[in-house]
Amino acid sequence: MKVLPFKIPKHQNISLIYQEDRVQYFYDKLHQHEEIQLSFIVEGEGTLIVGDTVNYYAKDDILVIGSNIPHIFKSDIKASETSHMISLFFTKEAFGEHFFELEELKELQKFFKRTMHGFKITSKQKQIKTLFLALEKASKLDRFILLLQLLKHISKANYKSLSSFIYDKKYTDNEGYRMRNVFEYTMNNFDKEITLNSVSEVANMTKNAFCKYFKKRTNKTYIQFLNELRIENACKLLNTDQDLSINEIAFKTGFNNISNFNRQFKTIKGKSPNAFRKSNI
Repeated sequence: MKVLPFKIPKHQNISLIYQEDRVQYFYDKLHQHEEIQLSFIVEGEGTLIVGDTVNYYAKDDILVIGSNIPHIFKSDIKASETSHMISLFFTKEAFGEHFFELEELKELQKFFKRTMHGFKITSKQKQIKTLFLALEKASKLDRFILLLQLLKHISKANYKSLSSFIYDKKYTDNEGYRMRNVFEYTMNNFDKEITLNSVSEVANMTKNAFCKYFKKRTNKTYIQFLNELRIENACKLLNTDQDLSINEIAFKTGFNNISNFNRQFKTIKGKSPNAFRKSNI
């Protein structure tokens, strides 16, 4: 099966796809699919890369990933033995080319605009969670009705964008495999030394060619992306392990220089590691 583009399994004439993943870890390869994805994290936590941006997902998160946005769920199996996610997949044209242009559904247009960068819901979680949990035993018709209710609540909820930049072309198969290998290598080795030479070899490119290639497709340098991944993991340790010193966290997340760690942390998070830890106690 090709990783990019990723096809959501479905029967013929099915416009709305319900999927429940109850596994040790979620599908962890870079992939994109035509369908918009609405997901509720029942159990599990880990790193989520959407487009160009490193995020962290956890239990009770409600996530929306737009059509053809490359993304990866990297489950942290040390933090949670089970990963459980309830999802709906559909395209804007799934119920008819002009269905969502009907006057009665005009208030949902802002939802589709937000999907271009993907987003995480930050309010109305209780109502939305209840609707997701009702999907399992619902009939196909009831699932369609639940989808409209979900879209109504989600379009009115507060949200946080998951990505700041989206490459406006679909990845070719070769690009997909290359970017998948780069992201997979980075996520598996961020806590060790990674050089531009080593990651360029993973991409099977010269260093200069790789730097230009990565920047064009993510709107940031590879080093920026690597630092964001490291800082996101540092934030998790700052929140969950009070016994670790800031120096220890810096070295555990791939920084061999505490000054650089503090500088990068403040650049990305807008505050020092110590201030971040205190604000989340």
